Amino acid sequence: MDISTIIEITIDGFARGMLYALLGAGITLVFGLGSVLNLSLGMFAVIAVVAGVVALPIVSHPLLAALVGVGVVGAMSLVVDQTLLTSVYKSEGEERITLGIFTTLGLEIALAGLLYVYYPQTYAIPYESFLIPIEGVAIRSSTLLVIAIAGCLLVLLFLFLRRTYLGKATRTVFQDETGALLCGINPRAIRTIIFVLSAIIAAIAGILWSLQSTVNVESAFQLTIFGILVSIVGGVRNIKGTIAAGIFLGLIVTYANYLIGSYFSMVILFSVAVGVLVARPEEIA
Repeated sequence: MDISTIIEITIDGFARGMLYALLGAGITLVFGLGSVLNLSLGMFAVIAVVAGVVALPIVSHPLLAALVGVGVVGAMSLVVDQTLLTSVYKSEGEERITLGIFTTLGLEIALAGLLYVYYPQTYAIPYESFLIPIEGVAIRSSTLLVIAIAGCLLVLLFLFLRRTYLGKATRTVFQDETGALLCGINPRAIRTIIFVLSAIIAAIAGILWSLQSTVNVESAFQLTIFGILVSIVGGVRNIKGTIAAGIFLGLIVTYANYLIGSYFSMVILFSVAVGVLVARPEEIA
C-alpha cells in the first residue's frame, strides 16, 4: 500500500468517523441527560433525507431541500418529546430506561412502517462529487464537505455545552438534577431542548451520509446501531469521549473495509464495542 492510498483511506475514515461521532453524540446527549436510549435516532436521519428529496421539486435547490429535511425532523422531534416522552420522564431509574427503550423502539417501528408504505425506495440529497488532486492524493469533494460541516457542528456543540447558559444548565442537569432544581433550572425544559438538538444533529448526519451513499428504511436501524456503539465505546455520558470514539471507529472500519471487506469490518466494529463493555460494564449502568 503506497503512501497516497494510506492518506486517502485515512481521510475517508476520518470523514466516516465524524459522522459516527454525530450519531453517537445524539445518543449520548439524550441518554446522559434523561436516561432515555433513543432507538429512533437513525429514523430521524433517514426522514431528513426523505423529506429533503420530497421537497426538492418545490424549493429547487439541494441546500434548501436539506434545510427543509432538518426542519421537518426538528418539528417532529418536538412533537415526540411533548407527547411520547412526557410519560417516560414521569418514571424514574430502571423503569425510565426500560420505558424509554420500548417507547422509542415502538416509534421507530411505526415510522418504518409508514416509510415502507409511502417511501420504500432509496434516497439521497443530490450532490455531484468530484475528485480534488492534492500532491498526488485524490480526495472526493463530498468527503471534505462532510469533514467541514460535521467538524463545525461538533465544535459548535462543544461551545454550546461549555460557553452558553443553556449549555451550563445542561451540564448541571447531567451531573446533579436535584442541584439544578435548587438553582432554578427546569430539567424537563432542558431535556426538550436537548432531545430536539440531538434529532437535528442526527438529521444533519443523515443528509451528510446521503452525499456519499443512498439511504432507505433499513438504513435507520443501522445508523442507530452505529450511534449506540460509538456512545458505548466513548462513554454514554461523555461527549468528548464519544467524539473521539466516533473518529477512532471510523478509521478502524474504513481500513478494515479496504483490507478485508465490509462484512468483517462490521465484525471488528462490534468486537470493539463488546470489548469495551467487558472492560468497562459501568459505561451503560
